[in-house]
Amino acid sequence: MSILCAKQGGVVTITLNRPESRNALDLEMCQGLLDAAQAAAADASVRLVLVRGAGAVFCAGADLKERQGMSEAQTRERRLKAFAAYAALEALPMPAVAVVTGAAVGSGVEIAGACDFIVATPEAWFATPEAVRGTVGATQRLPRVLGLRLAKDLMFTGRRLPAEEAMRHGLVSRIVPAAELEKELAAMASTICGAPPKALAFAKRCLDGAELAARAAALQVEMDAIDEQLKQGGGLGKP
Repeated sequence: MSILCAKQGGVVTITLNRPESRNALDLEMCQGLLDAAQAAAADASVRLVLVRGAGAVFCAGADLKERQGMSEAQTRERRLKAFAAYAALEALPMPAVAVVTGAAVGSGVEIAGACDFIVATPEAWFATPEAVRGTVGATQRLPRVLGLRLAKDLMFTGRRLPAEEAMRHGLVSRIVPAAELEKELAAMASTICGAPPKALAFAKRCLDGAELAARAAALQVEMDAIDEQLKQGGGLGKP
C-alpha cells in the first residue's frame, strides 16, 4: 500500500510508502492520504497524528511519470484530490506533526505545511521548484509561513531550503538529530496525549479559525492559474 496508517495508543502514524519512487505523490497516494486523514478525524480516541515518509526521502513531489500520461481532465482531477488531502490534514481536530528526515519537495512541502508543525532532522531540506519546472503549486501555504519574499525566492529559483534556515524562518519548529528522533517524538506524544483533548481541539480551532476563509479563497486562485495553464497547453518544461 502506498499509504500506511498505524495506531498505537492515541497516536496515528500516516506513512507515505513509495520509497522506491522517493514517495512521489500519485493519485492513489492522494486518495490514501485523504482517507487516512478523514479516518483519524472521525476517531475520538486519536490524540495526535504523525505524518512520515518511508525511506530516506519524505516526499519528492508529484509523480511526474504519472502526470506525463495524463489528460488535462486527469491532471485537474489529481490536483483537486491532492488539495482535498492537504485540506483534510489541515482540518484535523487534533494536532498533526510532520516528521521530515530527508527531502520534502513540491507536494512534500504542501503535505508537511498542512500539518500544525514540522519536526526535522539536520539532513532535511525543502524545495518548491514547480514554477521553474513549468507548472504551478505550493503558492499559498508557503508565503503564510515564510513570508512573501522568501517564498518567491524559493518558487522562482527552485533552490533548496536547509533545515536550519527553514527553522530560522518558521517552517520547521524543531531540529532533532536522527539518533534522538524517536525519543523526542515519544516525549512529545506523551505530552500531547496527556493533555485534555477538547482543550487542544479548541486551541487549534481558535488559532486556525481566522485564516480558514482566506485559505479557501487563496487556493481557488491557485486552481484558477492551473486551469488557465492547462487550457493554454502549458506543462512540465514548457515556457
